[in-house]
Amino acid sequence: MRKRLSAMLVAGLLLANMKTALADDASCETIKAADLGWTDIALTTATATIVLNAMKYEMKSNLLGLSVTYASLKDGQTDVFLGNWRPAQNIEFKEFFDKKWVDVLTTNLSGAKYTLAVPDYVAAAGVKSFDDLARFPDEFSKKIYGIEPGTNQPLIDMVAKGAHGLSGWTIVESSEQAMLAQVKRAVDRKDWIVFLGWQPHPMNLNLKMDYLSGGDEEFGPEFGGSTVWTLTRPGYASTCPNVAKFFKNLVFSVDQENEGMKSMLDDGATGEEAAMAMIRKNPQNLDKWLDGVTMLDGSPALAKVKEELLK
Repeated sequence: MRKRLSAMLVAGLLLANMKTALADDASCETIKAADLGWTDIALTTATATIVLNAMKYEMKSNLLGLSVTYASLKDGQTDVFLGNWRPAQNIEFKEFFDKKWVDVLTTNLSGAKYTLAVPDYVAAAGVKSFDDLARFPDEFSKKIYGIEPGTNQPLIDMVAKGAHGLSGWTIVESSEQAMLAQVKRAVDRKDWIVFLGWQPHPMNLNLKMDYLSGGDEEFGPEFGGSTVWTLTRPGYASTCPNVAKFFKNLVFSVDQENEGMKSMLDDGATGEEAAMAMIRKNPQNLDKWLDGVTMLDGSPALAKVKEELLK
C-alpha cells in the first residue's frame, strides 16, 4: 500500500512538473506587438491576437513606424513583430541583426515581392525597368510614390546617390491607403505614375500593374522577391517558450493573405473580421499553428481553441 501511494505521489509530481514546464510564466500573459498600419501586418497580427486570446493570453498591438518598431524591440518595449520583409529591411536595419538587438523567430510568409511598379499602360509605353524611369521625367513629374515615412529608405538612398539617373526625383511619403488612392486616381485618368508595390496585397487583383526589373540593389533580385519573417525582442523565446512556439508555427500563404486583405480594403472588413473569416474557412491552419502549443495554464490548446473559434 505504501509503495502504491509513493508511486502515485511521484506520478502526480511528474504530471505537475510537466504542466508547469509547458506553461509560460505569468509575465508572458500579455504580448505587445507592433503594427505598421500595413494591411498585411494588420491581418496577420489580428490572426495572432484572435488565437492567443482563445488561448487565454492577451495581445496588444501598437501602431508604430518601422524605425520605432526596431528600436522598441531592441529596448524590450515590443515583444513581437510579424512584418520583417527580407531582404529590404535586413539591408536597412543590418545593425540590429548583426548586433543581435532583435531575435529572428521564423519565416511566416514565402513567395512575396516588394519593388516599384507601374500601371500596365505605362509598361506598354516602354517603362519596364528602374532605368527606364529617367527617360520620362515629365510624364512622372519626377515623383515616386511610397508609403509610411521610415519605410522608403531604399528609394530615398537611390535618389540621393542618383542611381538609375533619378537624381532630383522626389519620394512622396504618405501611407499605404493614401498611396493606393493616388494610384487609383491616376489609373482612372490614365495618368503616369510609379509606386511601391508588393505581394501579397489585393492591389495585385484590383490593378493591372507591372513590376519593374533592375531594382536588385534597392530591393533584391526577382522583382524584390521576398520572405516575411517574425521577430521578437532579444531572449523572448526563452522567457516565453509557449508563445514563441505558437509564433514559430504561425505561417501564412500568399493566396489566403490576398483574400483576407481584399475583404479589408474592398469590403470594409476589420482586421479581426477578415482574420476570423480566414480561420473559419481554413480550420486546418489551427492544426499547424497549435501543434505542441498549450493554453496559458499549460493544458493542450488545439481542442479548446477550436471549440471557441469554430463554434
